Amino acid sequence: MPARRTGLDELDLLILRLVRERPRTGLLEIARLAGVARGTVQARLDRMAADGVITGFGPTLSPAALGYPVQAFTTLEVEQASREHISSALHAIPELLEAYIVTGPGDVWCRLAGRDNEHIQQVIDGMLTIPGVRRSTTVITLSEVVAHRVHPLAGLGRADR
Repeated sequence: MPARRTGLDELDLLILRLVRERPRTGLLEIARLAGVARGTVQARLDRMAADGVITGFGPTLSPAALGYPVQAFTTLEVEQASREHISSALHAIPELLEAYIVTGPGDVWCRLAGRDNEHIQQVIDGMLTIPGVRRSTTVITLSEVVAHRVHPLAGLGRADR
């Protein structure tokens, strides 16, 4: 098995930027814009996917456009021995966009989407019925300042780390 490269070079970053900015553009056009062969672009994308740098190619969906304009962050306090069961139960909640086990106050941080505040309350009430969940603390978002992003990390040089 060939050794895995660490880090991204300038061509990798250019290809990622082009794919991000033009997600419906074909590889031949990406190659033309990058000034390399189509096979080079394909090989670079395949390598970045195999290395886990690229985690998906699907469309990014808007909860608001799907009818879920309200977002909230909920912190759950849980019984530590129940974390695995709680994780499985949380995975089954469609309004749960992401969840993380964290250090500090609270045990699990969740990001939720709902139709309105009442719907968010119903989702939280359902979460509180999961065995092992003791209590929750919730804040409702007012506006998005910076959307979830990872791409700025890809461009950081080794000196910036």
